[in-house]
Order: sequence, then structure tokens, then C-alpha cells
Amino acid sequence: MHNGEVMATMDEKHGLRVDSALVDFIENAVLAATPVSANHFWAGLAGLVQDFGPIGRSLLLRRATLQQQIDAWHLARRGQPHEAVAYGAMLEQIGYLVRQGPDFVIETKGVDVEISQMAGPQLVVPSTNARYVLNAANARWGSLYDALYGTDALGDLPQTTSHDTARAARVVAWVRRFLDDVVPLCTGSWSDIGAITIENGAIQLKAKGLATTLKDKGSFAGFVGKPDAPSRVFLKNNGLYIDLELNALSPLGALDPAHISNVWLEAATSVIVDCEDSVATVDAADKILAYANWLGLMKGDLTETIVKNGTMSTRRLAQDREIIGPDGNAKSVKTRALLMVRNVGHLMTTPAILEGDGSEVGEGLMDALITVACALHDLQKTDGMRNSQTGAVYVVKPKMHGPEEVAFADAVFSRVEAILGLPQYTVKLGIMDEERRTSANLMECIRAAKYRLAFINTGFLDRTGDEIHTSMEAGPMVRKGDMKRSVWIAAYENRNVDIGLACGLRGRAQIGKGMWAAPDRMAEMLEIKIGHPQEGASCAWVPSPTAAILHATHYHRIDVFARQNEIAAGGARSTLCELLRPPLAGRADWSDAEITAEVENNVQGILGYVVRWIDQGIGCSKVPDIHNIALMEDRATCRISSQALANWLHHGVITRPQVEAALQKMANVVDAQNAGDVTYKPMATGFDGAAFSAASDLIFKGRMQPSGYTEPLLHAWRQKVKEG
Repeated sequence: MHNGEVMATMDEKHGLRVDSALVDFIENAVLAATPVSANHFWAGLAGLVQDFGPIGRSLLLRRATLQQQIDAWHLARRGQPHEAVAYGAMLEQIGYLVRQGPDFVIETKGVDVEISQMAGPQLVVPSTNARYVLNAANARWGSLYDALYGTDALGDLPQTTSHDTARAARVVAWVRRFLDDVVPLCTGSWSDIGAITIENGAIQLKAKGLATTLKDKGSFAGFVGKPDAPSRVFLKNNGLYIDLELNALSPLGALDPAHISNVWLEAATSVIVDCEDSVATVDAADKILAYANWLGLMKGDLTETIVKNGTMSTRRLAQDREIIGPDGNAKSVKTRALLMVRNVGHLMTTPAILEGDGSEVGEGLMDALITVACALHDLQKTDGMRNSQTGAVYVVKPKMHGPEEVAFADAVFSRVEAILGLPQYTVKLGIMDEERRTSANLMECIRAAKYRLAFINTGFLDRTGDEIHTSMEAGPMVRKGDMKRSVWIAAYENRNVDIGLACGLRGRAQIGKGMWAAPDRMAEMLEIKIGHPQEGASCAWVPSPTAAILHATHYHRIDVFARQNEIAAGGARSTLCELLRPPLAGRADWSDAEITAEVENNVQGILGYVVRWIDQGIGCSKVPDIHNIALMEDRATCRISSQALANWLHHGVITRPQVEAALQKMANVVDAQNAGDVTYKPMATGFDGAAFSAASDLIFKGRMQPSGYTEPLLHAWRQKVKEG
């Protein structure tokens, strides 16, 4: 959705004009050592664009038409109370709500155990940063000792950079209590263990001189080293490994009666490598970087050189571990998360490839073919460092509006599979339940992809942005902080799980929950985020590998699949009517101070995020909020803030001069928060730079943006910056 002069050299490929650098990357990197020829690839892409481009554009027009009809309905009833029955009838009449078909279960075949049989944390990582994607891929395992010691998970932060013996003792005590809870002993406590050996395929422990073993003998999963002096002991609970590292020579192990020097948890079982919400990719050069890192992950040869404290090191994908199982035979333990790739949605187009008339092709079509082509390198492997053990490619598709758009994505991937010579349904699809029409028709969306569905999840921020935009004409919305207490939110979260279970996702696909946005608040996360597995989510997003380790403790405490059985047996917990209730403020009596605080909070968040996106091309980062609390910000957080302000402007709760004053005031705040960044360009010098202008546009033009998305404006302003 962005146009402008294309400065790059373009090559003609079967009627398409393709950026020369992209051509070189595809032909000499992506297709190298695959059976797909360059000519076949470009012919396939041209056919994909020709056949599916017009369908995609018609679906976008359908979105706009539905929005116009909803707007007209609200305008005709301006000032009247919301009438739920009449509203639902109107949505059915215009086709926003589709007729629900008979009960069914998905028929996805050949999914990996991380998707079907495991419940655990999930990371989302920008595909444009090699160090981050390697860290995420290797975050399958992490030290629980380190995660507790280095964060506020114990209730406070380390007070010194030198080793704190008292803090280390608190960590050990916390971990021993955790082990007592999740892998209890027949008698005694893990805090009393003085020796660990392996005898006759079972773990033997001595506590206060008395022999004991695990209450559940099946929890012993294997070991490394000699049976009478193992160096590592592996336990398993709720499908996740726990690795006890035993080293009498380490400082901590020497002081520990059982010589336990560390405790490692299987943490991030899956990772979404993101080409969409957490990146700022606006041209061929940006897209090549994103694709190249995904390609390196699929080939297994991605590396990144890191310099830390003057020492250079190279990061690469971790090798699987070999352990001795209880039966005495060697077995492999996977050390890397299962990798999924998130493509862009149906809306955006890209200047990297032009049609014959000079118009940009759908970026989602380009993503679909290229990301799956990159995965050919993994699919060709028969052993060694493989991502999928079942021969699958996992693509997460965001921002789809209703079952027709899901069916479109399903058809696109069927064509991609045909182009690349893959069996149909090799590509497994993840549906982001983050748009209102998808939430309202979730069962039919799942049905539209029932042969390849592998994932659904909820995303509060994007979903709230669409909630505000869809009901823009209904009236002023509640404040952003009050959204989580709205009726529709509870219905949204409940129905996502309930419908997923009713459609047979249990044991076949992931049901996910959204991000913990405060990476420095791990104590609070430990207290609150256990709610996600309790709610039946088999995965939930965390902002860092460290957070994944801590969140993994929740999946040891909660048997998610048993919890899903309980939820399914209880029946539906929310109604469609509740889901469709707009979060209107009604006759809210906000003080001037409350309104000002709300405006400044939203404006500061927009500026803090947008200035990095526009000036530095950072799609997701830890951004300080108005209270200097670091939060993970991406386009979804920007969407809700900009739509909230656009809504209040439209209904006269606030005025343009109020917002302009807040923009200038908060620009100074954001400048001060970024004072230590030598690459940062201050906004308050003239209040006329690209970043400040982009943030202003998101607010003042927000009501007119398609579905309230931020991408069209962000892309346009970022391109201007890159063009100089």
C-alpha cells in the first residue's frame, strides 16, 4: 500500500519486474542445491501473482465495504443505546457474520510433537536480526539458576555485580522447592539430597543418609556420564525435560551436597521467526535480510559474530544432545526450538516486485513462495540438524478477516506447494485470531484451513485496535487500561480456547495466548502468566529467552492437556453476543486530568515506538513508557494507541490542539529517554521530522486507515527516510 519512485535496478522475470538484488538472492542462495530451477520459480511466482493478486484485492475491497456498512448502521443510531439483537442481525444480513456449519475436527496430518504433544513457552523474534533469531532458536534450554539470579523473579534484583552467596542460596532453595512440587520424591525433599546415582535404569537418591527415589519413576528420562557418577540427570514432567547438572568442581557444585551445579529447563519449545509485526521491512534490501536469516535457519548454517567485553565469539545453532535412556540405550534430545515463520498479511504490497503495469505485488504472496522455498533446505534433510522431523513447514498468517481470507491463504499455499513440488498440506498454517471478523467466525475460519491448521492464538493489542476501528462510529471507547475489563475481551479469550478445543485442536495443534510485554518484570510474570496454561493455552508468548525459562515453570505446574479436557467438558463459557459488545464508554465522567493523562500516555507510547521504526528501522524493541517502565513495543501496540486517540478525536472527547500539545510535550520526554543513544535523532528540535510527522499521521489520519492498521503510514514515512 505504498507507491513511489523505484530507484533499484529491476530484472524482467516472466512479465514481472524484480529487484536485481532479490533476483540474485533467490537464484544463488535460496534455490541453490534444490530441485527447483530459477525459470520454474519465476514462472510460478508470475502465475501466483496473476491468479491470486486480483482475488486478494477483492477481499480487501470486501473489508472496506463491510466497514462502510457497519459505520452507516452506527451513524443512523447515533446517540441511541446499543441494541445487541439488532446489531447481530445487521452483521448477519451484510455477511460479516457467516452461517456456522456442522461440528467438525481438523484433519491436519504430519505435525511435529512440539505442536501436537507439548505445551510450553513460545518466542516471537524479528527475522531481520541474526543474533536474536539464533538466541531464540537456541532458547529451547536455559538455566533456571541464572534466570532466577539475574532478574527480579525472587522479588528483588541483584545488588552487586560480584557473586552474591546469599542470593545464590535463595536461588537454590527456590529451585529445590520447585523440584519438590513438580518431580516429588517418595520420601524427603530435594533440599536434603546428598547423592544422585543411576541403578538398574532408575534414579537413586540419598536424603539425610536414607535412600529414596522419584515418586513417579517414569519421570526419570536419562543421564550423561557414569551411572555411579553421572554428570547430568534428565527428568521429565508434563512432557518437558529438566536437566540436573552435577559438577563437584564448579563453585556452586562444590558447596552442594549432591554437587548440583545448575538446573536447566526445556523452555521455548517453539519460536515464530517474524517477517511481519516486529520488523521494519519496506523494500527489497530489508526483505532479503529477513529471508536470508530464515534461510540460514532452514539450512542450519546461520552464524553471527558477537563481541562482548572485548571478546569475540560466534553464535550458531546448538547441536542436539545425546543421553542414555532408562533402558540403557542412547537417545537424542533436541536442543533447538521448532521454528515457524510469520508471513505478512493480505494488505501490504512491496516495491521489490512490480507487475507489468508498474503496480506493486502483494507482499504476502511474495512471502508465501520465498519463505517456503527457503524451507526446502530443511525438508531435504534426512538426519542431522533438522527443524521439522515430520517434513512440515509452519507458516503463521496474521491479520486475516474472516473465513474467506483464510480460504484464500489456504489456496495460496496449495499453489506454492505445487510450484515447489511439495505434497499438498506440507505447509501447516497458523491463524492469528487478532481481527474482529475472524474472532466472530472462528469456527468457520478453522474449517477453511482444516487440513493444514497447526496454530491459533489471541493477540489482545491488534484485536483491540480492530475492535475500536470496527466500532469507530458507535461512540467513544473506554480508556486503554480499561479494555482488559471489557466484556468482549473475556469472551474473546474464552471462545478462542473453547472453539479451538471443539474443533479438535487438542493433540493436533497449538492454542496460544499473547505476549507478556514487560521483560524486566519477571516476578510479576511468574505470578500472573500461569493464568495462560490454566486457561488451556498450550503455548504463550514471552519477550525473551530468560522469560521463557521462568514461564516454563508454569507448564510443569499445570498439565495443559488435562486442563483442556476439563475446559472442553464444561461447555462454552462465553457467547457471540458478548464478543460483539463494543467497549463503549457510555456516560463516562472523566476529569480533565484523567483525559490528559490518557492522551499523554498514548502519545508517548506512539512516539517512543515510531521514532525507532522510522529513523532506525527497528520493528520491535524495549521502549520505556511514560513511567520509564520498559515495554516490548511493536506495530500492534502502536495500532491500539493510535486508534484510541483517533476515536476520542472523532467523538469530541479531545481536540486536535490538545493532541498537538501532547505530541510536542511527549516528544521532549521521548528525546530525554533516548539521550544515551548516539544514533538517535531528536524530535523536539522542530517537531517536523519524519518520525514526528508519522506519529502525528497515525493519530490524525487513523480513522481513515484500512482496519486502523499502522503499516501503510509507517512504510511510507520509512521509505522517505531511506530515500534521503
